[in-house]
Amino acid sequence: MNTSSPVLDRPQPAGHDAASSPAPTRRAFGWTQLVGALPGALRKLNPAELWRSPVMFLVWVGAALTTAIAIAEPFLGGPQNSGGTPVPAGFTWGIAVWLWLTVLFANLAESVAEGRGKAQAQALRTTRTATVAHRVRAYDAATDAAATAAATDDVASSELALDDVVVVSAGELIPGDGDVIWGIATVDESAITGESAPVVRESGGDRSAVTGGTRVLSDRIVVRITSQPGQTFVDRMIALVEGANRQRTPNEIALGILLASLSIVFVIVVLTLNPIASYAASPVSIPVLVALLVCLIPTTIGALLSAIGIAGMDRLVQHNVLAMSGRAVEAAGDVTTLLLDKTGTITYGNRRASAFVALTGVDGDELARAAVLSSLADPTPEGVSIVELAATQGVAPAAPEGSTPVPFTAQTRMSGLDLADGTQVRKGAASAVLAWLEAEGQPVAPQPRAELLQFTDAIAQSGGTPLVVATLDPRTGGVPLGAVHLKDVVKEGLAERFTQLRAMGIRTVMITGDNPLTARAIAAEAGVDDFLAEATPEDKLALIQREQAGGALVAMTGDGTNDAPALAQADVGVAMNTGTSAAKEAGNMVDLDSDPTKLIDIVRIGKQLLITRGALTTFSLANDIAKYFAIIPAMFMGVFPGLAALNLMQLHSPASAVTSAIIFNAIIIIVLIPLALKGVAYRPASASQILGRNLLIYGLGGVIAPFVGIKLIDLVVSLLPGF
Repeated sequence: MNTSSPVLDRPQPAGHDAASSPAPTRRAFGWTQLVGALPGALRKLNPAELWRSPVMFLVWVGAALTTAIAIAEPFLGGPQNSGGTPVPAGFTWGIAVWLWLTVLFANLAESVAEGRGKAQAQALRTTRTATVAHRVRAYDAATDAAATAAATDDVASSELALDDVVVVSAGELIPGDGDVIWGIATVDESAITGESAPVVRESGGDRSAVTGGTRVLSDRIVVRITSQPGQTFVDRMIALVEGANRQRTPNEIALGILLASLSIVFVIVVLTLNPIASYAASPVSIPVLVALLVCLIPTTIGALLSAIGIAGMDRLVQHNVLAMSGRAVEAAGDVTTLLLDKTGTITYGNRRASAFVALTGVDGDELARAAVLSSLADPTPEGVSIVELAATQGVAPAAPEGSTPVPFTAQTRMSGLDLADGTQVRKGAASAVLAWLEAEGQPVAPQPRAELLQFTDAIAQSGGTPLVVATLDPRTGGVPLGAVHLKDVVKEGLAERFTQLRAMGIRTVMITGDNPLTARAIAAEAGVDDFLAEATPEDKLALIQREQAGGALVAMTGDGTNDAPALAQADVGVAMNTGTSAAKEAGNMVDLDSDPTKLIDIVRIGKQLLITRGALTTFSLANDIAKYFAIIPAMFMGVFPGLAALNLMQLHSPASAVTSAIIFNAIIIIVLIPLALKGVAYRPASASQILGRNLLIYGLGGVIAPFVGIKLIDLVVSLLPGF
């Protein structure tokens, strides 16, 4: 699967190998994106839009107030002195302009993040073309689906309602989201996933869900519509990637409350400065007080907070994962337990026959021949691999004339062949085959039984899966011949990734339907912390509830209807796009590539989101401390000479100090937009190590950057007349 190409790219041409081609890259921030986001940023200057961000709303109020004062100054005798020093002409207008730019730059950060999603959504809209649907007049599931689907009416896809049944043939677009209830077909989903390889969709399994706008390439299927017009999967994807329906997450809300509280504290502090200065016969002008307030409140993180959240969801979209809410992305960053299916996630899932293990006195070719005969009705990869292994040993028998294949069923757990002379050949789990022989009145003698179980236990302990082969001849009786060793190969590099997860404090649990011996061996080889063997849907749900009761946040993947309860219970439930509609409705994320290993990347992206927010919050608060030392001493040094000791930057004048600080306060937002969109580089580490690194880099950097930046800006501002 192509796990790294951005979703929603244009469909790839036929023959394109999505798995081998490099993923297109895009810059986190550029002038083209900046210009494109400018109209949206200007629209967001509306106070009705800004009130959701108390910090930036406060800056907007300050900008409006300063602008009003600048307009009124010519009628009031010009700029008033501030802090006992004259204010140059144009000072108030300069402060007003940079305050408006501060609000504009904050809006640009959010608009650039939203613009990336809108570009992706536009590509999705091309899949929502009006299509003709062949709606079945009266579908009867109890009779032949092909016959009942013959009488259809052609209607527009927009007229389809929930539970309507439609017929889709090769070359036609699927008119709406639904489940295949009859038939099997290959479907081109490149318009949704960016993956050019067609996928198989069939009724009665976990790969029955189809998405409106995708195209049937072969055969004919009957689909039951599972969504109302305007509420399809594509419609929800468009709304989500545009950010239109993005609700603020609990952490965002909590941080917003903290920032608002800090802003109120600084408002009180600034309001107390003027009475103190007035007492010293050096009142501070309102524009200077506004500038001081804006420089001290956490405008940097207030401006970037929304953009960080939108960018986090966008990074998931680039990995072909659709998060149904920002809460799910945050929860992924806090996950402490990962539940991973063995097949397809930890192992490749294509168990193959690696050896025939014959019992004492049984010829190896006889065992191989019986294994092939029992696999002729087994179309699974395991059955095919048995035939291929026997062929490499020169054994390739054909089914004798008059024989009857016995397909595998969940009840018998065996497959086989009934020959014309009455001989029966079976292959399956050891317990199933031994129980079959006993039911046929042919119990296995203790010695061969013990030897057989010794072989199967050894195979299971090595991480393989044993299949026992036996024959039942009406003349000579029934005997086991030996076992087939199936190997399921663990994916390369997983052990290292699990070690990284362990360093992050994340516990990994492998879930499998295998017996405990096989599960233990695979778990040891892969390096997971724990495993759940012979797992049922109820077992998965109970495990998640136990983990959550212990305070853990749990993430898991699933694709079947039987996974829906566990996906709904998990804090992060990642449904496979190839899975059923029930699974996709239950989860809070959908992996469009249907790659279960993507769960590890989702956790990394979630942690990167939290780390980015924490790092920029640290930087913003540290900025405020440095700006305090820049402005306060310069403003009041003439009134209180003792403050000269705090004038570390040696700024040119109070006017240049205030102007330089307000300019730096605006520019730093633009400088940090690429970091907010791209995210802080994530390295697996414990929470204490991450905190220490953030304090060192972004805390110390947040203190140093204003000293350097404000001083450099002051050198330029001091060249202006009057400063």
